[in-house]
Amino acid sequence: MPIGPEMRRLRAEHAALTTLSQLLLELIHTPERRSPTELESVLGMLRDTLLRHLKCEDWILYPRLKASGNAEVVVMAGEFVREMGHIAQDFAAYDAKWTAERIADDWSGFCSETEVLLDVLGMRIERENCDLYPVAEQLDLA
Repeated sequence: MPIGPEMRRLRAEHAALTTLSQLLLELIHTPERRSPTELESVLGMLRDTLLRHLKCEDWILYPRLKASGNAEVVVMAGEFVREMGHIAQDFAAYDAKWTAERIADDWSGFCSETEVLLDVLGMRIERENCDLYPVAEQLDLA
């Protein structure tokens, strides 16, 4: 099966994650606190998109890269998994920690942790877009 459709989906999800991250940053940088409903809406869309995206990478992209037979690609895929495989667990911990009540009680802590999380996510997206995805697309895995 060609990887093209999955790569288009992964790239579209990167664009969506970038947009949602920017929206969340705007919400936490406004002088007045946003409503919990507005914040939860953006966090929910970010959560759903990120988890769906990571599953697609873990179940489709990385196994295909590792099975490509290209030693450099196999090493690169392994490095990406080792370097950034913790994002799902980090996000799950963040998501469990920052309930609506906790956000209300510690707005500055929530904002700080959100900025760190989004920075890590943004770096991963950039590295995948620049380094990993072009390699996967060139392989035209079947």
